[in-house]
This record gives sequence, C-alpha cells and structure tokens, in this order.
Amino acid sequence: MDEYIASQPEAVQRVPKRVRSTIRKAVPGAEEAVSYNIPTYKLHGRPVLYFAGWRQHYSLYPSTAHLVSAFKDDLAPYEVDKGTIRFPLSEPVPVKLIEGIAKFRAKEVAERAKAKAAAPKR
Repeated sequence: MDEYIASQPEAVQRVPKRVRSTIRKAVPGAEEAVSYNIPTYKLHGRPVLYFAGWRQHYSLYPSTAHLVSAFKDDLAPYEVDKGTIRFPLSEPVPVKLIEGIAKFRAKEVAERAKAKAAAPKR
C-alpha cells in the first residue's frame, strides 16, 4: 500500500493518503492488500472496496446499484459509471462520503457472507 501511494505523482500523494486513512477509520477491521495492482480493503477475505489514482481523478470500486441508490444525492456531483465512482483530484477529498461508502460496502459484504452461510448446502 505504501509503495502504491509512493508511486503516485508527489503533488497528489496527499489524496490517496487521505482516502486510505478515511477507509481505515471507517472499516477498522479491514485488511489492506493490493489486488489488480490497486489498493484493496477486505473483510474476512472478501473485497470491500478498492481505490486507484489516475491523472485527473481517483476512483472507488465497486459501486453497486444499491450503493449508488443509497448515496444518490451525495454522488450527484461525481461521475458514476459501470461500478466506478470518480472524484476529481482538483477538489478536496469528500471524507464523510467516502467514510459512508466504506461502511455501506462493509455492511453489504457482511450481509452477503451471512446469507451465503445460511443458504442450504447442496
């Protein structure tokens, strides 16, 4: 994770650092990893949230239909497309929104795991 952040242009390294600390605070039990060459947060081995930095923006993945619906108003100023939420590097990191998204995704993952465990075995 540190290597990923260090690989970003120095002028924008503050952004992934802020995103990282926000997710860690929101989902303190999450394991940090690198998957698909980008930072990943997992709970009980299941991916909760990924983020990546690009030239003009940084992204959070995945944005499920349920998540987009739940955060519809908060996400209105941002580009949301095909499971990706894009935030401009030129704007302040929306800490409260990212914190809410991380908690929401952690809950989605936990509920899915619980449902899978309760399903009858074949």
